[in-house]
Amino acid sequence: MACRITHSNFHLKGTQLQTPINGHRFVSLYPTGASYLKWDVLPQCKAKHQRSVIPLRRAKIVKAVASSVTAQFPADSAEQRKELCERYGFRQIGEPLPDNVTLKNVIDTLPKSVFEIDDVKAWKSVLISATSYALGLFMIAKSPWYLLPLAWAWTGTAVTGFFVIGHDCAHKSFSKNKLLEDIVGTLAFLPLIYPYEPWRFKHDRHHAKTNMLNEDTAWHPVMKEHFESSPVFQKAIVFGYGPIRPIMSISHWLIWHFNLNKFRPNEVGRVKISLACVTAFIAIGWPLIIYNTGIVGWIKFWLMPWLGYHFWMSTFTMVHHTAPHIPFKSSEEWNAAQAQLSGTVHCDYPRWIEILCHDINVHIPHHVSSKIPSYNLRAAHKSLQDNWGKYMNEASWNWRLMKTILTVCHVYNEERNYISFEEVAPEISQPIAFLNRVMPDYA
Repeated sequence: MACRITHSNFHLKGTQLQTPINGHRFVSLYPTGASYLKWDVLPQCKAKHQRSVIPLRRAKIVKAVASSVTAQFPADSAEQRKELCERYGFRQIGEPLPDNVTLKNVIDTLPKSVFEIDDVKAWKSVLISATSYALGLFMIAKSPWYLLPLAWAWTGTAVTGFFVIGHDCAHKSFSKNKLLEDIVGTLAFLPLIYPYEPWRFKHDRHHAKTNMLNEDTAWHPVMKEHFESSPVFQKAIVFGYGPIRPIMSISHWLIWHFNLNKFRPNEVGRVKISLACVTAFIAIGWPLIIYNTGIVGWIKFWLMPWLGYHFWMSTFTMVHHTAPHIPFKSSEEWNAAQAQLSGTVHCDYPRWIEILCHDINVHIPHHVSSKIPSYNLRAAHKSLQDNWGKYMNEASWNWRLMKTILTVCHVYNEERNYISFEEVAPEISQPIAFLNRVMPDYA
């Protein structure tokens, strides 16, 4: 661990021991770091740093509590941001966006052309998804057993493209004909057995309250009081935010979208229509698949690609808004421009994934304005880079990025943003320790 408390006379320097200053030595509580402090400057330190110093009996050695890197790096200098990039697997961590910048200020810098709906480009995306999905089903039908995982990976990614098309329809950025949008969105979601209207209502809330504590409907930190109040479910929560997090959107899909009590009275009618469509697909589509291919065929042709879709749904959502330096704010402290521009992450994936998923990971412009069609996201991103680039978070997908999310970003902490389950509940955090041991750390 390498971190620095904001005082020129107190530095944590990693594992290499330095010559004690004025005969006084300070050792980090963490085994990976040692720190030294000039004793005569200690009274000048801030109170919270004074509380970090604990005398050990009569020896002239005290231990300095080195809390998470996030706590000690406010990312207010280029050097600190560079260190955080290396630690977390980012290409760039943006500067803090000034409080007086509004979301309208950011939107006003975008060229008008990025908001224009192009029917040809919209239907081209449908053609790409339909043909790539059909190709995937053909590969599943023809592949020997040892190539099936590759066929499932392709088909699961292709069907994710249907989700992105429905996603554009829900944001009213697919067509100028709003009835057509609802029809296309409903049909695009059917292979995923996702009810279109319930998802649209909940997703709109995600955009309105991105990274707002307790209000965002996407991934957010576990609240410590909730975690501690449910000992029966603690192990399930640890697994859900750790090893099985890459498919935990299944839980989100089930909990959020099928309960009529979660919707306003004026939404319930449209929700019922979507639920009826999904029910019809299950009642007609699944028996047809089973009749023609058997239960094994249902697993091969539908279930495995569906799980592949949920892998992308989970991991995309995690990467878009989750990192140790990206805060969740209470409604009183929340700032729309900071949440959408600086609280959203652009992540580059292999080009074939970007094509099949219609650039959904060019995600910052989508959160600046959800009215931008998916085929204009790259042009909008270029404009944001030109005007606001220094405030943006960017990465290329890598193992260190995923490992950081899965092993660090767990429980909400006001000062540090996140603390790991290993710190909150070490006695049940074996799954997180396992991930720390086995996951690659390549960036």
